[in-house]
Amino acid sequence: MRDLVIEPEADDELAAALDWYEAQERGLGAALLADVDAIVSGLCAGELRGVGVPEVREDFAVRRVILDRFPYAVVFLDHAEVLHVLAFAHHKRRPGYWVERGGR
Repeated sequence: MRDLVIEPEADDELAAALDWYEAQERGLGAALLADVDAIVSGLCAGELRGVGVPEVREDFAVRRVILDRFPYAVVFLDHAEVLHVLAFAHHKRRPGYWVERGGR
């Protein structure tokens, strides 16, 4: 099992999305969180690998997993010992805005 590091901005993005969905329909925010948790758990356990991100060079090791039910992707750096989540990125908002987060 890999360690998990989540960028503070990614954590803020997820919190905002959870609040927005919960305001739309009770329980929808919890459903989004459950989907994200399942993906992150699968990544940490090595059960999921994700795919490359078109906006980023392949040698940078940035990958993503797209959620099935919601228009979001978990964007992460794929390291052997650490899963480093850069963003919980909405599909239609500012593509690639999170790229500078990987350099920390």
